[in-house]
Amino acid sequence: MIAYREIHDMDVEIIINLWKRCGLTRDWNDPYKDIALARSGPASAILVGKIDQRVVATVMVGHDGHRGVLYYLAVDPEFQKRGFGRATVKAAEDWLRKLGVWKINLTVRAENYDVSGFYESLGYVVNPVVSFGKLIDGTWPDVHP
Repeated sequence: MIAYREIHDMDVEIIINLWKRCGLTRDWNDPYKDIALARSGPASAILVGKIDQRVVATVMVGHDGHRGVLYYLAVDPEFQKRGFGRATVKAAEDWLRKLGVWKINLTVRAENYDVSGFYESLGYVVNPVVSFGKLIDGTWPDVHP
């Protein structure tokens, strides 16, 4: 049985290692900074899924008061294909639901067909929108999202 709770200080290195093993980190995103920002206020959290004291899943969840967002959904490769991804999405949806958030947006890299299929199987659909991005300070690296 997997149980979820919010991140503790002792989880940070374990979580970053999990994200790296799952291919979620990118050179242009500092996972330490992402974790610190997610933990800095009540509008976001990092949920940690544990089995027998072992971190096996995570999701960063947040909202802007209207729409929720999911990031860094990860399931330890040794525990994939057992329903823990679905359970982790449900934990994030429940976290948002308790706050009155009624819609979730998420971003999946265009080439990540397996993950797109996973979210579609959970009832997520492609929204007819264009996503824009801008670095507030600095310039885009040679390769950027």
